[in-house]
Amino acid sequence: MSLPARPYDLLIFDWDGTLADSIGQIVRSMQIAIAELGWDARSDLEIGQLIGLGLSDGLYKLYPGIGQPQVNELLGCFRQQWMALGTGQAEAPLFAGAEEVLHDLFDAEYVLTVATGKSRAGLNRALVWHRGVRDLFMASRTADETADKPNPLMLLQLLGELKVPISRALMIGDTEYDSAMAAAIGMDCIGVATGVHDASRIQRAGAIAVLDSVRALPEWLGARV
Repeated sequence: MSLPARPYDLLIFDWDGTLADSIGQIVRSMQIAIAELGWDARSDLEIGQLIGLGLSDGLYKLYPGIGQPQVNELLGCFRQQWMALGTGQAEAPLFAGAEEVLHDLFDAEYVLTVATGKSRAGLNRALVWHRGVRDLFMASRTADETADKPNPLMLLQLLGELKVPISRALMIGDTEYDSAMAAAIGMDCIGVATGVHDASRIQRAGAIAVLDSVRALPEWLGARV
């Protein structure tokens, strides 16, 4: 008797807050940059709630009415602080167990990709540092090379590049932006409760379930067979 087919072939991962434990470093870097430039203060919560969007889009929401020169100034200072706060590595660590999960899924012949609000340069730096996982991903899209979340363009581009139908793909992320992006094109999304948005917020945006962390993904996928 043949085994039932699994429901997904393509797994699309967000990076910050999903695979990488980077929320604290992002918030601290932005707070230092804001203070250094003398901009009006923003709370950790206000900054954190925008993680998952591209940095430029997030700053326009954080400081409505600012122009591109001001965005570029704050982004430049933020990136300097990000590098300075890295404990000898300048890149945030992966969550415990995330690397093992990615290898297990790769060995199980899932196609792994990334769809992130990071810049291309930022994702490339992270993948160079996390060399243990960089060759597991078949493709990726970043916010500065396509439309930012929750616009689903980056998902559509990944599907087109890899020739996978929407019904065979799963988005995995920690924010409502990930859920809404997937829901916009009828793609399933699983949330993880390791980022900045709580489980109810992620589910209201369209996630079909929220896991404690990405470590629970293989077991969840196994139950879907």
